[in-house]
Amino acid sequence: MAETDLYRPVKQFLEAQGYTVKGEIGPCDIVAVRGDEGPVVVELKERLSLALVLQGVDRLTVSDTVYVAFRIGKGHSASWRAHGKQVVSLLRRLGLGLLTVSSRGRVVPVLDPAPYRPKSSTRRRSRLLKEFAERVGDPEVGGSASARRLTAYRQDALRCACELAAAGVLKVSALSDRTGVSRAGPILRDNHYGWFNRVMVGHYALSPEGERGLKHWSHALQDLSPGWVVHSSRATAAKRD
Repeated sequence: MAETDLYRPVKQFLEAQGYTVKGEIGPCDIVAVRGDEGPVVVELKERLSLALVLQGVDRLTVSDTVYVAFRIGKGHSASWRAHGKQVVSLLRRLGLGLLTVSSRGRVVPVLDPAPYRPKSSTRRRSRLLKEFAERVGDPEVGGSASARRLTAYRQDALRCACELAAAGVLKVSALSDRTGVSRAGPILRDNHYGWFNRVMVGHYALSPEGERGLKHWSHALQDLSPGWVVHSSRATAAKRD
């Protein structure tokens, strides 16, 4: 289906709502007018694309009511099938509406254009600033796709692992005092990385997985504490004299 094949179903959809519809008015694929209302502009593309979104944004200079329309169905708009929710969120933020057209010419108004009023999330903002404040240094390169990030939580877990590697078995309260990690208890009990073994109630030791974790993250330990060093021959940690 070419872009021109989208014109007829979209025109009929708008006419059914009382609009007078004309194609290729100025830079616009479709312009619809109803009474004294402002014009409705629709931009057509065979598939969802960045070019279509950019065209829609540009048309906001001539109308407050702009829709983008594209074909959906098998073999079309893979981006829409995979990221439909995100696409709608993006268009809402841009103030654009969305019409989808099926292979049989059925038009569905997925989103109506409206001014975007973002809702800020105090909880998410607090989490962001907490992670920023607690993370030591700047160990992650922005834009990287690594799934294993050196978060502030992992840094605290590494502090605990280092101390256990040096001391053997420690009570949680003693480990917290030695490392300065106030959440040492939850970290050891939850054991997200499998680094710790509970020897008895309230007492923990480093697991074999923890030794491997120390070896893997050995490059990050010096930034966490100048007094810690991990020996390359064994995944253990010791306090420098």
